[in-house]
Amino acid sequence: EYLMDIVKKVGLEDQLKKFPNELSGGQQQRVAIARALSNKPAIIFAEEPTGNLDSKTTEAVMSLLRSTVKDLNQTLLMITHDENIAKQADRLITISDGKILSDERK
Repeated sequence: EYLMDIVKKVGLEDQLKKFPNELSGGQQQRVAIARALSNKPAIIFAEEPTGNLDSKTTEAVMSLLRSTVKDLNQTLLMITHDENIAKQADRLITISDGKILSDERK
C-alpha cells in the first residue's frame, strides 16, 4: 500500500509494466525517487531531484518528499540550483566555488 501510494504520487501508476528504456528521462528520474523512498530511509540524499521534470511533476515530487519527510520523521539533504525549491528548506546552505557563503535557518 505504501509503495503504491508513492508510485501514484510520482505519477507512474500507468508505467509499472514498462522497462527502463521505454520510459522518458523524467519518468526514469521519478522511478529513482520512488525507489529511494521505498525502504523508508532515515536520511534521503537527493541531487537535483527535480532537474529534468516539468513544473507540475516538480510540485508533485516536492510534495511527496515533504510529506514522507514529515510523516516518517526523515531528514532530506538536497542539492539544487532551483532557488524556488531551495526556499522550501528548513535550512539553506549556499556554496560557491567550494566555499560556504551563507547558512540560513528558518
